Amino acid sequence: MIWFVGIVLLLGLALALQAGLVAFAGYVLLGVFLVSRFLARRWVHDLHAERHCDANPREVGESTEVVVTLTNTGGLPILWVLVEDLIPDLATRQKPSRLTVKGKRLQVVSLAPRKSKTVKYSVTFQMRGYYPLGPTLLETGDVFGLHRRHRVIGKPVYVMVYPKVVPLPQYDFASERPIGEVRLQNRLFEDPTRTAGVREYQLGDPLQRVHWKVTARMGVLHCRVYEPTSLAGATLLLDFHAEGYPKRSEPHRSDLAVTTAASIAYAVSMLNQQVGLASNGRDAADRIREESLEEDIGHDDGYETRDAARDRFELREDNERLRPVVVETRRGFDQFQRIRETLARLELTDGFEFAQLALEMAARIPRDATVIAILPRVPVQSAVALGTLRRQGFAVTVILIGLSESEKLEAHGRLLAELVRDIRYVNAEEELAHLGSNTASATTSASYDVDVPLA
Repeated sequence: MIWFVGIVLLLGLALALQAGLVAFAGYVLLGVFLVSRFLARRWVHDLHAERHCDANPREVGESTEVVVTLTNTGGLPILWVLVEDLIPDLATRQKPSRLTVKGKRLQVVSLAPRKSKTVKYSVTFQMRGYYPLGPTLLETGDVFGLHRRHRVIGKPVYVMVYPKVVPLPQYDFASERPIGEVRLQNRLFEDPTRTAGVREYQLGDPLQRVHWKVTARMGVLHCRVYEPTSLAGATLLLDFHAEGYPKRSEPHRSDLAVTTAASIAYAVSMLNQQVGLASNGRDAADRIREESLEEDIGHDDGYETRDAARDRFELREDNERLRPVVVETRRGFDQFQRIRETLARLELTDGFEFAQLALEMAARIPRDATVIAILPRVPVQSAVALGTLRRQGFAVTVILIGLSESEKLEAHGRLLAELVRDIRYVNAEEELAHLGSNTASATTSASYDVDVPLA
């Protein structure tokens, strides 16, 4: 527009002064401007992109190849076009980066009429997440630099990368029974691996209960008595509030918290017990601007600037979700898969605090499942909320992620003040192998000498 106004003023001045050569130069410049504007619009409109990429879920460390085929559908040759296949800026800005790119996803090409060229690169996923690959940003214009047009074409492909799962050799988060009459959703059974004693045979006892050695010694049939099972599944409460994950520790601490949750969920599901997840984080799918993708990809008029085209298709940074991300606690062979997919898409947010999450979920958590809270910090409100769950009859275990020694001492005191005694720590993935044993809990509890009055 500035160029056009300048040319019109130049022509007006030349006509007023009757300067023929200046007027001729103005007409030539105006013609070049109009032709370049026409060519830039035509070139960017005649371009079509087709993306080929395997969108199946990936494990951390795996790669996928992206091939973008760019075609000139018009009858005019395109002298140049700058092609950039977009990937999330946040994924490459973080140190270490969440994904690495090998190959040229940004290059300049020229296209003859009805011809195609390909842009090929590979992406290696270094961390779990939900990554959009694309769309394709195009920039073209005249050779004089008078006019530039930008266009976004080709719908993106979304690739989900699962979090790591560390096998737990033992799982010992015992569920305590609440006092009083509580209707349990899942009735507990006896554990045949834990013998509590023997008694005389009663009519109706199955033969596999008969203790033959005692029977032979006593001369009367005796049967084994088993202890009731102490496993009734778990509900994971994962604190993903941004204040608990300072930038200096990211993305390591948040990924460690997700790995811990995924590993526990896997261990519980392998025991065929009920398992569920609730978090105050944000689902990455909520950040995708579906309405923008549907309405504006391939926008015929294009965009005046590169930043305007890029910003239109960036993921949302603001948080509009003020409700928890929940996978209901239940049994099922596909329950772990749902939890793993949810953890893969989970992102930090400042929506609401963990205390609000715990109190909101209290009515939805089965009473016979252990509440396992995975926390990066323990403010007073969170400790009180967990203490409230314990007083309501829930068995509560707390796993603290990446705390320093001073932070451990403070968190331990606040939790013990609420009579939450099963407290465990994870500072590295290697420590997960010892997370589910009684030894880890007992060692942790003995690490700090805190006098807490009993209620």
